[in-house]
Amino acid sequence: MDAVAKKLMPSASYMDKPVTDRPSQAEVEAAVRTLLRWTGDNPDREGLIDTPKRVAKAFREMYGGYDMCPAEELGRTFEEVAGYDDLVLVKDIKFHSHCEHHMVPIIGRAHVAYLPDGKVVGLSKIARVVDIFAHRLQTQEAMTAQVANVIQDVLNPRGVAVMVEAEHMCMAMRGIRKQGSTTLTSTFTGAFRDSPEEQVRFVTMVRCAAPTS
Repeated sequence: MDAVAKKLMPSASYMDKPVTDRPSQAEVEAAVRTLLRWTGDNPDREGLIDTPKRVAKAFREMYGGYDMCPAEELGRTFEEVAGYDDLVLVKDIKFHSHCEHHMVPIIGRAHVAYLPDGKVVGLSKIARVVDIFAHRLQTQEAMTAQVANVIQDVLNPRGVAVMVEAEHMCMAMRGIRKQGSTTLTSTFTGAFRDSPEEQVRFVTMVRCAAPTS
């Protein structure tokens, strides 16, 4: 694992399901009511009366990644691949996450590749790993490294490449308010990190448009 990727990893291991002292449903709903009052609105009016309950339910869904372990998703592998050992790429994995600084949406797509070393994993599992990390409070830089690190550590392939493209609503909705601006991050491990040619091949395959019918 390269030093940059290690630096971007969270303090808690991604191998474990995060544990926190969650408040009760009543405490969550009370907190939402406080925020509604802080905006200047009346939490007791008809349109907002059930909003605290809805927000609590939405948070359970949007941040469900805290109750899942990405390493477990990669646990089942397949070795009957007829000797295939070349690049496996899953691209255009659409995701939505939330910025850990302002808790507003990050909307984007991830491209993930690895060079197998005797075994492969189900393609849907790669997308599942992206979703698990996305359904947590995130920075794009950390999420990019987390996806690469867990695949490298669990599958132990010859290398992993991850590219993430996303629009951050913290830039579009507040502050500088620049709509349509996207952020691109990438990280490489193993053979991808050591070989500029493999990096170019990865980027070329990501950017290659599907043929029109």
